[in-house]
Amino acid sequence: MDQQKQLQALSDEYQGLQTELTTVVTARQKLESQYTENKSVHKEFAGLADGAKIYKLVGPVLLKQDTTEAKSTVDGRLDYIEKEIKRVEANIRDVQAKSEGKKTEIMQIQSQMQQPAVQG
Repeated sequence: MDQQKQLQALSDEYQGLQTELTTVVTARQKLESQYTENKSVHKEFAGLADGAKIYKLVGPVLLKQDTTEAKSTVDGRLDYIEKEIKRVEANIRDVQAKSEGKKTEIMQIQSQMQQPAVQG
């Protein structure tokens, strides 16, 4: 019965890790979407003429924005998002490794539980 409780605890931990993995992967997808959007804006800025006017949507109002400031803001966002993607990817690898470890432990306990049945 002790092995059964241990198996249940490991199974619960494994399920928790799978839920965490889903959450982290979703966060990664959101970051990728933000990165793509900002990369598109960066590309648009590169094609602008020097005297072009840039407006920023703030609520229901368009406000004129300094070109240099706007480009700097987008560059900063891209840098931040790239760092976040790397951090989240490291977290994904960590959770996957923990999950695989729990899966291996579960399989070992299941195998141990089946051995007495086969021998008996």
